[in-house]
Amino acid sequence: MALTKKKIIGNSGEKIAVKFLKKNKYRILKTNYTCRYGEIDVICTDKKYIIFVEVKTRKKDTLVSGVYAVNKKKQFNIFKSAHTYILENNVEKQPRFDIIEVEYNSVDNSYKVCEHYVNAFIQGGDYAIF
Repeated sequence: MALTKKKIIGNSGEKIAVKFLKKNKYRILKTNYTCRYGEIDVICTDKKYIIFVEVKTRKKDTLVSGVYAVNKKKQFNIFKSAHTYILENNVEKQPRFDIIEVEYNSVDNSYKVCEHYVNAFIQGGDYAIF
């Protein structure tokens, strides 16, 4: 099955996000973790947290920021997927949920991280699983 241009751009954005995280001293544990609840783009760790990262790649000058695509339903699926990962891997660190926005410039086929939202959303209320 051939990859669509959108999927190719998304995969490239995730690779840029991983390079950014490594450069900023995060240790990558897993990319594209999937379970029955969905996918987590990047799972990494620092000294204090296990971090579940959603990567959103958008074309340059897109009107709507990628962070807005991570709605409550998407967040809930990320929480459930993170919970599954934590149970499968006996993780003891506190979880954190980040979003990285990557910008794609179609003119020169370049990518850059334009924003890293640390602790972008939290579990709580009826959705609390930790």
